[in-house]
Amino acid sequence: MTTFDIKEEFMIDGQPVKILSGAIHYFRIHPDDWYHSLYNLKALGFNTVETYVPWNFHEAFEGTFNFDGLLDIENFLDIAQSLDLYAIVRPSPYICAEWDFGGLPAWLLTKNLRIRSNDPKFLSYVNKYYDILLPKLIDHQIDHGGNILMMQVENEYGSYCQDKQYLKNIKNMMIEKGVTVPLFTSDGSWLAPLESGSMIEDDILVTGNFGSNAEGNFKQLTSFMKNYNKDWPLMCMEFWGGWFNRWGQPIVKRDTDELVDAVREAIKLGSVNIYMFHGGTNFGFMSGCSARKEKEMPQITSYDYGALLDEQGNPTERYYGIQKMLASDIENISQNAPLIKQTMSLSNIPLHESVSLCYVLEDLASPVTAKYPQSMENCGQNSGYILYRTTIPKYTDEEKIKVINADDRLQIFLDNQHIATQYQDEIGEEVNIKQTYDNSQLDILVEHMGRVNYGFKLDSPTQKKGIKTGVMQDIHFILDWKQYPIDIDKASNIDFNNSRINNTPAFYKFVVDIDKPEDTFIDLSEFGKGCVLVNGFNIGRFWQIGPTLSLYISKHLLKKGTNEIIIFETEGVYDTQLNLVDHPIYKDITE
Repeated sequence: MTTFDIKEEFMIDGQPVKILSGAIHYFRIHPDDWYHSLYNLKALGFNTVETYVPWNFHEAFEGTFNFDGLLDIENFLDIAQSLDLYAIVRPSPYICAEWDFGGLPAWLLTKNLRIRSNDPKFLSYVNKYYDILLPKLIDHQIDHGGNILMMQVENEYGSYCQDKQYLKNIKNMMIEKGVTVPLFTSDGSWLAPLESGSMIEDDILVTGNFGSNAEGNFKQLTSFMKNYNKDWPLMCMEFWGGWFNRWGQPIVKRDTDELVDAVREAIKLGSVNIYMFHGGTNFGFMSGCSARKEKEMPQITSYDYGALLDEQGNPTERYYGIQKMLASDIENISQNAPLIKQTMSLSNIPLHESVSLCYVLEDLASPVTAKYPQSMENCGQNSGYILYRTTIPKYTDEEKIKVINADDRLQIFLDNQHIATQYQDEIGEEVNIKQTYDNSQLDILVEHMGRVNYGFKLDSPTQKKGIKTGVMQDIHFILDWKQYPIDIDKASNIDFNNSRINNTPAFYKFVVDIDKPEDTFIDLSEFGKGCVLVNGFNIGRFWQIGPTLSLYISKHLLKKGTNEIIIFETEGVYDTQLNLVDHPIYKDITE
């Protein structure tokens, strides 16, 4: 039996080891691409892979669990072990990770509880989740013949709260359910988050998160541990090699030589987990959102992160720079040439057919009726789009409509004609309407653009999506609504026999024959805003404001022969031809 211990150094079978780890999130990469990314990690000379575990992906609906395909973490660990890679697993209830709601399930928002706290109701849901998750990890621990070296209790808790009893309860749950490998916490490396979020008094390893100045950050970590008479090895659990990106802002870039020097400094002083080694993609509607006092700032679909492997999984200039540095600085390091995937282009794919959303609602949703509008979560929906419908009488030639308390973005339609679009800072403003008919049909399409994944708004009412209070005509609330929680995954089954109305949300189907599928990027520069399904799989959101104007498609989502691409576009901005290109497309945005 292999052993892993934490003494003055990390020890495997009694021998000291420096952990050289890279973050690869299995849930952001197609399963058939896992080997490629893990191989390239090993080829660099690293010995460990790190991953979060997203609760909201594994238990999207209360009591229904999914560990198949993209979510088969056991297969991911097996592939890593076949490549002689150790693993660090972070199954904490909250993960941040620029992931919707920090990995917490949206249905918790209906439970009248306080998340990430010692609230017994919250702990009971974590306990039920761990009853399913942890048995899948137990046999993959290094002392059970697997490759997991250690697991995380909570994630950057010192940047959120200081409820030590909550941390103890999470730790105890893990141990009671069979976790035997060492546990750790990870926090910012200055005193306030370390004191608030660590469990050093319980002999739980303390690690720090930073992306530069390793000497200064490790010095603070050392000083903190000495206050508790701990002489543990130093580890940066998240060495940020790049950064995430937000819609409408320039791509965040980092100089390669500066990064290489920063990583060299960290590796000389301790162990390191490069975050991210391969960032991958925020599939579907899982991209998160940055919290700001004035408004929230949703993040893009690509989680490229300036990682050592690009979104496709191929080595970047940063990969080769660190490869060269490691070969120079670490004697007898084992390195190999990385794997490189090919890309393909296909031009002028014609539009096959299109239809407006208003004609296919019943194909995508079963309406929920209520006197007042209900939030997404109260309608059993986690993310994406929800449409609210009612009829309103005509009192005067010009009426005023306003939506009270809604998130994140809404479009107002009267008798299938677009009236207004509002974002968070505009919702609540009056909109003038002129009715042609008495008892006009009022539709309001609300888009969830990502729950915050970090910070003071995490436990805020704004994280419920949709319309949460009501809609007013003149000075009174409108009653009797139908809510349509739209299931975009059903788009392949919609009836395209109806027509398309200009300037309304619509589905656009493209059909393309492919002889030899390879990775590719779908050019969306001529489309407005929406999401894309490739052979029924939602590859994520797009938006004309940039900074990305394309979405990555793994070849494993394509097939030899006929392929179906459906674009759901909400602005009425589209093209009658579609191009697949061999590189990502960016919009030039200046600060």
